[in-house]
Amino acid sequence: MNTMQAKLDAFQRLLTIMDELREQCPWDKKQTMDSLRHLTIEEVYELTDAIMDGDLEEVKKEIGDVMLHMVFYSRIASETGDFDIADSLNSICDKLIDRHPHIYGDVVVSGEEEVKANWEKLKLKEGKKSVLEGVPKGLPSMVKAVRIQDKARGVGFDWDHEDQVWDKVNEELAEFKVESDAQSDKVEDEFGDLLFSLINFARFKGINPDDALEKTNRKFIQRFQYLETESKKDGKVMGEMSLEEMDEYWNRAKRIQH
Repeated sequence: MNTMQAKLDAFQRLLTIMDELREQCPWDKKQTMDSLRHLTIEEVYELTDAIMDGDLEEVKKEIGDVMLHMVFYSRIASETGDFDIADSLNSICDKLIDRHPHIYGDVVVSGEEEVKANWEKLKLKEGKKSVLEGVPKGLPSMVKAVRIQDKARGVGFDWDHEDQVWDKVNEELAEFKVESDAQSDKVEDEFGDLLFSLINFARFKGINPDDALEKTNRKFIQRFQYLETESKKDGKVMGEMSLEEMDEYWNRAKRIQH
């Protein structure tokens, strides 16, 4: 592993290159925070893909890409005198120190859950009107649901036992079934309630529902592509096969890829 000085040198190298590109490269010169925003989102998703794939070499590269964007935003802000990268880094350092009184102060905690609860209480003391203020509006809905539930739990708004959560799932499932059978205009609302309760149950089981769904997505893609390639080898055409024929390839893919 690199020494602290090597890490500082590498960061300084990135800052120097960023300055040079901003001053000399036509593309880099014209970028704004708004023009970079969608590219940053793309880079973060590429990082999450690499993490899901367990590809540490790719994770290393994607961390660099994301870091470049953070430095880029800070460089743009420095040109208008609003802030620079040092201000951003000092801001997060100050926040971490303030939010970890059990490390940098005399507060004693019993474990992880109390740390998270203290974090949310400290945020309210800092002037936040709601513990849910920190949940970005643009988060994907499933991730947002997890964050909402985590933050509510941090101030004690949560079920006590897993069985209570499972009862809520069954209650929401029954309500969804009623509205679905009636072809009611409430069916979408009830489906949302059902998903929210399932996400809550997943949280109690220590399952990240977004990760779980993504793994299922990938599994489906692998099996479906197997169905496509293998049926083509047998001279069959997608869209012209019966469901029973396709199921044969699907079940074969399950046996091979499970």
